[in-house]
This record gives sequence, structure tokens and C-alpha cells, in this order.
Amino acid sequence: MKIVVMGPGGVGGYFGARLAAAGNDVTFIARGSHLEAMRAKGLRLDAELGNLTLSPVKVAADAREVETADVVVFAVKMRDTETAAESLKGLVAKGAAIFTFQNGVESVDRIGRIVGPGHVVPGVARIASHISEPGVIKQIGRFATLQFGEPDGKASARVTAFHEACVAAGIQASISENIGRELWMKFSMLAPLAAMTALTRTSIGPIRDAADTRALLDAAVDETVAVGVALKTGLTPDDAGSVKKVLDGLPRPMMASMAHDLMSGKPIELEGLSGAVVRLGKTAGVATPTHRFVTQALAPFTNGAPKV
Repeated sequence: MKIVVMGPGGVGGYFGARLAAAGNDVTFIARGSHLEAMRAKGLRLDAELGNLTLSPVKVAADAREVETADVVVFAVKMRDTETAAESLKGLVAKGAAIFTFQNGVESVDRIGRIVGPGHVVPGVARIASHISEPGVIKQIGRFATLQFGEPDGKASARVTAFHEACVAAGIQASISENIGRELWMKFSMLAPLAAMTALTRTSIGPIRDAADTRALLDAAVDETVAVGVALKTGLTPDDAGSVKKVLDGLPRPMMASMAHDLMSGKPIELEGLSGAVVRLGKTAGVATPTHRFVTQALAPFTNGAPKV
């Protein structure tokens, strides 16, 4: 299968490397020091689920350099969504399907406005991983899964083919008949996790240990689920308890990618996570004071480390 990976970070880099190692024709679209490191040394996974080094790798600075593809794994940061989608118009016109594994719950609509909604397959990636240094993806924990499916829940050739490629690569992947609910279940976990690990600059373990920060974490979950319920996404009030159990089971060292980005001085996905909870909560008539506080507290870091 010919695959283009847009954004070879913690998600795209990890799963793209596994797909490439299994014999798929994978081209990574990267930039900056990560691009240069991949060109010079390849791509390395420093992973609890098994180390891997790909050298050489196929890597380009722009998707327009690639002639054709069957699948695009779309995993760029949310602020880069429109720019990245624009660069994929040529591949989509030649038949490529975009499988988006971005954070948040607005990815399909944003990409679809540019390339056409029928060309986008929603997906959910669950993995604790990040770029630890240029050319290296660090993965922790014993989980790294992909879920994806057509928005209407029906089977399709493109979903079946990509699923077969993932399974053959040793990736724990599944096809969902209700991917909208799965997106919101992840969002209800990730938005609070990102909020609290970025706000405190620490991992989930100490956050769970301290009663006051645990209370903030639980409040953030409750708000996110309440918004999802009000918007009729498939969530129920009982899902708040399920999400908290997931957070309780995460590895103690785990931090959301937003926390890693903040601590590295990079722009953060605040607007698409806690900001989206606040924005969608306003639309649904649901109060979101915890996420509003987080967006206010982290506002100076939205575009990277502030000048002092």
C-alpha cells in the first residue's frame, strides 16, 4: 500500500514507521530539524512496544512532491490543518483517502471543507508518544491502537484495505461502526489530560495523587462529557466514570503531547482541546468553568514560549 504520513510526530511517526517496516511504501512529510534528521539518520522508535530503526526513509518537505497514494495518515498539529489539507488536494484528486488521527473532534469537518468531506475517514489514535529529539519517537506504556471507520458506520473498501495493512504491520487496529462516539470518548479523556499535564507541567501520576489536582481533573472530565451528551454525540452521563477509569490506568509518567510541546517552547493545541470544550459548551448551553480557567491560564503559551 502506498501511504503518505502528514506529520511524523508521536502518532504519525510511530504508526508510519510500523507500516513502513512491514513493507508498505511510506513517505513521511516532515519539516525543520525533524526532516533533516530523518534525511540524515532515518527514523528511530524508542518504544516499550519494541524499538525500530528505519534507515533510509522516504521523506519529503511537501506532499506535492509525492505523485500518488492510496492512504494519507493525517496527524499534523491542529493549527496546521488547513495548510496541510491544501497540500493534499492533488493526491486526493488522484484517489487518495485521508485517514485523520488528529486530536480534537473537529478534524473531519476542517479537512473536508478543503478536500471534500467524502474523502476523509475519521480515526482515533491512542498512544503515549512524542518526538524526544529530531528523528526519534519515544513511546511509553503497553498500548498503541488505531480505530477508524466511515462516518455512517458502513463498511468500505478503503477502510478494509487500510485495516488489513495495519494488522499485517502488527498494529492493534479496529474498524468502528460508531466512530463519532469513539472520537468523543477519546476527547473526553485527552482534553482533561492535556489540560492538567500542561497546567501543572507534570505527568498524570502526581496529578492523580494530589486530591486538589485530582478534583480538577475529574471536573474537566465531567464538563467534557456533559458537552458531548448535550450535543448528542453518542455519549451518556455514565461515560464520565468510564473515562476516569481510563485515566486511572494510564502509566504514571504519561503526559499529553500538549504538555510536551509547552515545556519545549512550541505552540500548543489549547484552542482545539480545552478551547473547543469551552466553545462547544457555549453552543450546547453547558457551563465549562474548569476548561475556561485552563484556557485563560495557558493563553500566553498558545503560540509558543512567550517573550519575557
